[in-house]
Amino acid sequence: MARKASDVVTAGGLVLRATRWHKRFDTVVVPGFELRSPGHVDRALARWHPEISYIASLSTADVPVASVCVGAFLLGEAGMLDGRQTTTSWLFADELRHRYPRAVVAPDLMIASDGPVTTTAAFSAVHDLALRLIRTHAGDDVARHVARLALVADNRNSQAPYVDDTLLEPGVDRFIRAVKRWLVERLDQPYDLRALAQAFHVSTRTMLRRFRSDTGRSPLDFLQQTRIDTAKRFLESPDHNVITAMHQVGYTDPASFRRLFIKRVGMTPAAYRRQFRNRGIASSRV
Repeated sequence: MARKASDVVTAGGLVLRATRWHKRFDTVVVPGFELRSPGHVDRALARWHPEISYIASLSTADVPVASVCVGAFLLGEAGMLDGRQTTTSWLFADELRHRYPRAVVAPDLMIASDGPVTTTAAFSAVHDLALRLIRTHAGDDVARHVARLALVADNRNSQAPYVDDTLLEPGVDRFIRAVKRWLVERLDQPYDLRALAQAFHVSTRTMLRRFRSDTGRSPLDFLQQTRIDTAKRFLESPDHNVITAMHQVGYTDPASFRRLFIKRVGMTPAAYRRQFRNRGIASSRV
């Protein structure tokens, strides 16, 4: 469907002939668009004012709307995310939250459905959305058979296992970068806020305030996330199992490590290793 009859050129250069649709829609799906980084959202959205106006008109027509990846920004501009749980690619989730403060952004979700509005994670989540639509209109059995035929997982509910904080734009000052470097260099050592503050000649209160002001979280939260991200890379390697990965990032209690890993990633370390390891070797169970 197009806002008006015209040729639509896809990102791969394929030309599609679109015609205007005059009947009622079951669901309107808003695709993503080229967006190089969170800092380019304003420039990208400037191209889509007519489409945004059209999307906004759908809310008064009581038409269900779904978006894929950064298509959520078009829904946000159309006022459709206010007060609703929503998601997008984890890479752009902070920008979505900042730009639409009335939206309830859940960056870990693969799909967020809230009333007539559905949003998804990055572009491969279009498969999850397709299965969701099939399940809604044709039932669980049909969705399950389609998933098997298409070789698509039908049980993905979180994008947390795929998050890589190293791809996020830093946007922090030299002091915070130095603090982060200090913590990363002592990744396998016990967290000591007092020692951290002393290393940078500030009080513990000042350290917490400055770190939270620039990053939105505490040094301990950053350290825990970095430990888990590092553990994920170890678990992907055939040279490590769950226990050795745990020790490499400073944890000695398997139960505590397992709880934190599940909280941050949405699955156990053993399950993550089975899904993402580079070679098939026996996995450790913790």
